[in-house]
Amino acid sequence: MKGEKKDFDVEISLEGKEKSSATSVDQEREEPTSKSKKSKLKGLKADVKGKEDEIKVLNDTLLRSQAEFENYKKRMTKEKSDLLKYANEELVKEVLRTVDNLEMAISHAKEASQLDSITEGIEIILKQLLQSLDRFGVKGFNAVGERFDPTRHEAVVQVESAEHEPDTVVDEAQKGYFLRDRLLRPALVTVSKIPHDEED
Repeated sequence: MKGEKKDFDVEISLEGKEKSSATSVDQEREEPTSKSKKSKLKGLKADVKGKEDEIKVLNDTLLRSQAEFENYKKRMTKEKSDLLKYANEELVKEVLRTVDNLEMAISHAKEASQLDSITEGIEIILKQLLQSLDRFGVKGFNAVGERFDPTRHEAVVQVESAEHEPDTVVDEAQKGYFLRDRLLRPALVTVSKIPHDEED
């Protein structure tokens, strides 16, 4: 009996040791898990802080870009307005030279007795003015003798004519002009039509 008791005591003591060792192992397992959770949480908080800082920087950059774009739009609007106001500055300077010459011609005409010299002076001034316009891409065209073209001519009168084909420009009341390849103004013209007796 005594031997049996000893065996039992040994078993109990072994069981107690196994239980205590199992408990300590569980505690050791739990401690690292909570530590890793804490470190993960810290890492996530740091990531969030970093992203918030990045968002602030991007937001500032966006606001700055928007402000710069608004300033650019205002500057472009002003430049466009100025361009429209003063686009013809060079042309006006050229025309003013002609105005000066016309004023001089009128002054001389009052003193001069010869009509031919006045006519010649005016012709020179007209030639100068046309050269100035030509430098800016303005060119006139002669319509007389051409077939009537509504894209270039504006008919103001129709006359019966046996000498011309119908719808031919026989006279020009006002010259037409192109600005480069665009019609600046049409020529005001007289257009022929078939005589009344020939129609019958």
